[in-house]
Amino acid sequence: MRIGRSATVSDTGRRRLHNEDAFVCQPPLFAIADGMGGAQAGEIASRLATNALEQHGGATGEDAVAHLVQAANASVYRHAAADPAAAGMGTTTTVLLVDAAAGTIAVGHVGDSRAYRIRGEQLEQLTRDHSLVQELVDSGRLTPDEAIGHPHRSVITRAVGTEPSVDVDTFTVELAVGDLYLLCSDGLTDMVGDDVILARALAAGREPEVVARALVDEANRAGGDDNITVIAFEIEAGEPPAAPEAPPVLAPDAPTAENAAAEQPTGQTAAAGRVRRHGAGAGGRAFALAAIVLALAAAALLIWWSLGR
Repeated sequence: MRIGRSATVSDTGRRRLHNEDAFVCQPPLFAIADGMGGAQAGEIASRLATNALEQHGGATGEDAVAHLVQAANASVYRHAAADPAAAGMGTTTTVLLVDAAAGTIAVGHVGDSRAYRIRGEQLEQLTRDHSLVQELVDSGRLTPDEAIGHPHRSVITRAVGTEPSVDVDTFTVELAVGDLYLLCSDGLTDMVGDDVILARALAAGREPEVVARALVDEANRAGGDDNITVIAFEIEAGEPPAAPEAPPVLAPDAPTAENAAAEQPTGQTAAAGRVRRHGAGAGGRAFALAAIVLALAAAALLIWWSLGR
C-alpha cells in the first residue's frame, strides 16, 4: 500500500475576516491547526504549530507524533510568553503520520479538529473532540442530537500552546486499500453533519481534490460561520516509497522548567480504539495546586500579622 492522491482546500468562510486555520499536506505527514486568540493571535498560533510539525524529519509512530505536537506546543507557548499581545493564544492540532510500509497511521490529537476515515461506504470519526459539548455528551447531560448547534459547541477543553506542556492523545489505525482520510477544522463539522460529509464524498467519487472542494462549498452554503479547511488523501495499492533512516526522536526544547518532566503516558479508552495520553498530566496540576496552597497560606499569615500589630 502507499499514499495516493492528496489535496487541501482552505477557505475563510463567509463571516470571518482572517483565516486562522493552517495545515500541512506533505506526505506522509498531514496536519491541521485551527487557531484561537484575539488580534490575529490565532492565525499566528496555528502557523507556528504547523511550522514546527513540518520539521518531523522522517520518524514514525505514536511517540514521534506526540513529540511533534509537544514541539508545536513549545513554539506557540514561547511566542505567547514573549509577546503580551499574543498572551493566551492557542490552537487545535490534529496530525496523521502514515507509515505505509507498516500499513498504519499514527494519529496525534488536541482540540476539536477532526480526523475521519471513509472505508467502503462507512464514515468513521477517528478522533474524539476535546470540547465542553463532548464532555456534556459523555456525561449524559446532552444527547448527540442536542449537541448539534449547541451555543457552546466551539468551546474546547484542551489546546496547543496555552500551557508549558499539553496532553496529546495518540493512537494507531490500520490502513486498507481504498481508504479515504479526511482532516477538517470545526468550520466544516459545525456546519455539516456526518451523513452529509459521507454523501458528498461518495458523490465526488472519493477523488481527494473534488471531495475537499465539495465539503468546503457545502459548509459555505450552510452559512460559513467559521474558517473551513479540509485535507483529503487516499490509500492505494502499490509499493510504498523507500523509507529514509529515521533519526532519533528527541523531546522538544522546554520553554520552562516545568516542561522538563518526563512524559507519563496513561491508557484511555475511546471510540477509535486504544488511546495514549502524552504530557504533563497530573504533575502539572499538582504543581498548580501547590502554588495555590502556598499563596493562601501567605495571605493568611499576612492577615494574622496585621491583626496582631
